[in-house]
Amino acid sequence: MTEQSPTAEHLSVAMTTKEADNTSSSSSIEEFYFRCAVVFIGVVGTASNALILYALVVSKQHKKHVLIVNQNALDLFSSFFLVVTYAVKLCNIRLTGTLGYWLCITILSENVSWWGTNGSIINLAIITVYRYLKVVHPIWSRKWLRPWVIRASMAFAWFAGTVYNIIVVFVTGAVIDGVCYAYIITDGDLQRKVYGVWYIASFYVIILVIFVYCYWRILVAIRRQASVMAGHSGATATAQAQSNQIQSNVIKTMVLVSGFYAITWLPGNVYYLLSVLETNMTFADSRYYVANFVSFCYISANPFIYATKFDPVRKVLPCKKSAVQPAEGAESAGLQLASRAGQERPAN
Repeated sequence: MTEQSPTAEHLSVAMTTKEADNTSSSSSIEEFYFRCAVVFIGVVGTASNALILYALVVSKQHKKHVLIVNQNALDLFSSFFLVVTYAVKLCNIRLTGTLGYWLCITILSENVSWWGTNGSIINLAIITVYRYLKVVHPIWSRKWLRPWVIRASMAFAWFAGTVYNIIVVFVTGAVIDGVCYAYIITDGDLQRKVYGVWYIASFYVIILVIFVYCYWRILVAIRRQASVMAGHSGATATAQAQSNQIQSNVIKTMVLVSGFYAITWLPGNVYYLLSVLETNMTFADSRYYVANFVSFCYISANPFIYATKFDPVRKVLPCKKSAVQPAEGAESAGLQLASRAGQERPAN
């Protein structure tokens, strides 16, 4: 397979993009440094996720917290190929023939790195729903959340994130005049706008809605469980203290996950929305690289948000200890409180 035969509209978009990218040498220098910054954050993300995975394996917790392991594996995959992608971009290779086409479609288009990124976002939503079901619907979750269901959801995150981006890049990517163009070759403004709005809604807005709804319901359920336990004659000070720890941990998790995700991914989604509303899309200017850098700051910090709350990981890594129970421990404790509250609830 060789370079795509572009239509007149495709050539117009590509040439306008090329002219805009070459307007000044200063902008090229800025883009060089921004690309280097993205490589740096990719290296940090690769190292941090690899370290957390190592700690989970050493502490023998990787089989107990498979969704957290899958999250770190996706972030590790994404961060590693982010480094590879931007290292190749820094070489400014002129693309020719079949090899140039495939280099564009797989690496220079950021296709492979976004397999892991999209999968990470999907897996993040899966973790949130899993926590919601374990705390808010404990009886239902014990019946239906079998190991094969968890494994299937993990595989789905990888599959959906990979297949989605492959299709998008093959449809909207091309090599024109030795230069790789991705996510800009469309059949018209309407198709570009529909695709852009759909992506932002699916991978940003809906994810935030899931965060807010699930963690809000978790808080309501925990407070209701704590109220039932406190009003029962058999309730103890230990159970009340445990419920308070759970509430504190859930609130912290909600703030860290949903807040940090919303902030770091906002610049990229705003840039993308503005780009699809414009006639000519570039995805190759300084603003794009800045947005990518900020987004991958989340990928780099993600393992510490989820994994360093576990006691086994804190024993392996020199992390600052906290009096608050681990997130997964809070889920288990919340489940125990829910079961006890249901069993000990006085009859009406």
